[in-house]
Amino acid sequence: MDIFRNLQRLESRLTKTVEDTAQKMTRSGAREPLEIVHAIVDAAEKRIEPAGRGKYVFPFNRIQISIAADSHETRARFEAVFGSKPTLRDRVFERLQAGGCELTSLSVSTNYVDRSESHWTNTEFDVEFDRLDSCPQPSAQTILANQNLTLTIVKGAAEKSTYVFNNSSRVNLGRCPELRDNRNRLIRTNQVAFEECAEGPNLSVSRQHAHIEYTTTPGAYRICDDRSAHGTNVFRNGKTIAVPAGPRGVRLQSGDVIMLGEAHLRVEILPEHHTTHRL
Repeated sequence: MDIFRNLQRLESRLTKTVEDTAQKMTRSGAREPLEIVHAIVDAAEKRIEPAGRGKYVFPFNRIQISIAADSHETRARFEAVFGSKPTLRDRVFERLQAGGCELTSLSVSTNYVDRSESHWTNTEFDVEFDRLDSCPQPSAQTILANQNLTLTIVKGAAEKSTYVFNNSSRVNLGRCPELRDNRNRLIRTNQVAFEECAEGPNLSVSRQHAHIEYTTTPGAYRICDDRSAHGTNVFRNGKTIAVPAGPRGVRLQSGDVIMLGEAHLRVEILPEHHTTHRL
């Protein structure tokens, strides 16, 4: 078994060397999506830890990737490459297995932002490694199917007073329903859209203010700030929790109030069979 794993690691290193050489020979300017895929996989491989007796472990079960995509076209290119077979997760999983790691679960999520942030070590992308509690959880599909996310506007003016989402992995929050570039190409759709008011709390809501994302490990909704001008906060039990810009976000609980600048939404997370009656 050790001989087989050593051969796998050798094959992985040889493949990486050939790919790196090809990339250096063809690289000019910004890296292509496939080159960034290889860089992400390499970053994961560097975090393999020896566990003794010829065994190796990968100490994380969650990888969060942020990509600087300044246009809808750029994002579409990355999404196509990341999702093509083998997918980005498949590549990471295979590289770690080739390095001798025995993996049971690995979550890989991608977030797209307009430009890189100051703390990034690369100008084009950033990778965060995290380890979450490995207690038994229902499958992500089961959790998502059995939870309704309800957002009620309590301050500000939106298209609706209440929004209910079923089986939604991402909900964008912002001002106006759609954002388009100077060529009228769709950049983003806001599922919760505050109106374009000339005054009041709506002025503090950015067009790309924040988004709510369903994370599979553990099964939970998280609010993430999309580098809004006036910031995003969560009010819970008399305390205000600042939501950092980027993919990490803050886990939401039923009863929370999301504050998009001066506009507020109340959060309810209920089982699918639960029905709330409103007057």
